[in-house]
Amino acid sequence: MRQKSERGVPDALVGCHTVDVDGYTIEGHVPMEDIARLLSERPDALGLAVPGMPAGSPGMEMGERVDPFDVILFAADAENSVFASHS
Repeated sequence: MRQKSERGVPDALVGCHTVDVDGYTIEGHVPMEDIARLLSERPDALGLAVPGMPAGSPGMEMGERVDPFDVILFAADAENSVFASHS
């Protein structure tokens, strides 16, 4: 948990995996297309997060089951916004 807080991941956005990608923190099961968009657009933010482990997110495939989930863009000023929605 310390590693996540040191990277600025808000407690409410904690997922099960944390990785640094080109200066951004990726938290949880974030789809690759959202990471590619983040790196292309380069917003002023700390990173992306998918809290929890929603069914159907990358690495959490469960056959036909897909739970809708949002990818959250989080920033140092605690301003979080929905970066992408998946269903």
